[in-house]
Amino acid sequence: MKILTRRNAIPLGAIALVLTFPRLVAAQDRLDTGDTAWMLTSSLLVLFMTLPGLSLFYAGLVRAKNVLSVMMQCFAITCMVTVLWTVYGYGLAFGDGGSLNSVIGSGKLFLSGVWPDSVHGTIPESVFQMFQLTFAIITPALIVGAFAERMKFSAVLLFMALWVTLVYTPVAHWVWGGGFLGEMGVRDFAGGIVVHINAGVAALVLCILLGKRRGFPSNTMAPNSLVLTVVGTSMLWVGWFGFNAGSALAADGSAGMAMAVTHISAAVGGMTWMLIEWSNHGKPSVLGIATGSIAGLAAITPAAGFVGPAGGLMIGLASGALCYWGANGLKRRFGYDDSLDVFGVHGIGGGVGTLLTAVFASKAWGGFENNLSIGSLLGLQAMGIVVTTIYSGILTFVLFKLVDAMVGLRVTPEEEGLGLDLSLHDERGFNL
Repeated sequence: MKILTRRNAIPLGAIALVLTFPRLVAAQDRLDTGDTAWMLTSSLLVLFMTLPGLSLFYAGLVRAKNVLSVMMQCFAITCMVTVLWTVYGYGLAFGDGGSLNSVIGSGKLFLSGVWPDSVHGTIPESVFQMFQLTFAIITPALIVGAFAERMKFSAVLLFMALWVTLVYTPVAHWVWGGGFLGEMGVRDFAGGIVVHINAGVAALVLCILLGKRRGFPSNTMAPNSLVLTVVGTSMLWVGWFGFNAGSALAADGSAGMAMAVTHISAAVGGMTWMLIEWSNHGKPSVLGIATGSIAGLAAITPAAGFVGPAGGLMIGLASGALCYWGANGLKRRFGYDDSLDVFGVHGIGGGVGTLLTAVFASKAWGGFENNLSIGSLLGLQAMGIVVTTIYSGILTFVLFKLVDAMVGLRVTPEEEGLGLDLSLHDERGFNL
């Protein structure tokens, strides 16, 4: 007869816990504390990208009379999208849509079913939904840069509420939530399609429909503080490690390599933009190297978990060159006023990275996929870009017309001349 000692006895408290909370014990067996800690950190890093990273990046780029307006828009979007995500957004993006699951999710209203013991892989579902929420926050916030200095605040809130609901959540579901693009094999590790192309296309449509700022392009509209822009860029760069490496959803080798190639691409993108600008204009600019690094970050996003260092180098090089052309040559050629180059950097950068994923994910090019048909995957990636571009473009157009009819979109010429800080918020960004 075996005698229970202190070394092998089962504590009565543990027996009671097993009997009372069987789901909790089972969940704990599946959870990984290291993965959970990393994903908690990644969620904070991605939120840090919007508040304060993107806010400061945009605040430095606009004129001094509009500093608070772009910061207010980023802050308000963060609050509003959090509410919408909690009420129904998470369910639309990641819920089980039943017979409609290929196009949209459903359920999980008010995060129903997301309990302390609910798990997603090796992390709590509460952490997973929080991580995904930070993506839903930054995507519409990126679009702010396209219509900076000329849209009503009320219109921004209404438009973004509708856009997140009707554009962002379906596209996120198509790619990440069990929808048809993901099921077909489209690769988007951290948001080249869902975030950057989606936001970039919407930004282009909005800035064209809304029209140019008064005086553009004849009047000088120089950034009010490149110091703020560089600080914001630095915060975005650091936060992007949560964006890309966090998308591995684990503290593992995939996350480590995603972090490495993210850093490489950002550095090469910044250097490439700087050298092109230096060659063309005789002097390198701080704005140029900062913007180039963001281009490199946007482009590596869809590829981060699939490519190696060589892929990071080449994607950074391609994005630095092509996004430079997009923010300069393309915009001048067609004359649209994308105030802070959202399409030129994020739309084009996301597209470049999405396509090059098909090449550099192959083991032959330093990636991690054996027997990869580059041609077949290139077709799938192109299809993902085309589907998202058409859907985001058409819905953005429809929502623009709807919101314009409801509340009007553009501020008056007098309000635009005075600046949105005073005319819409009765505050000044700088009291000097």
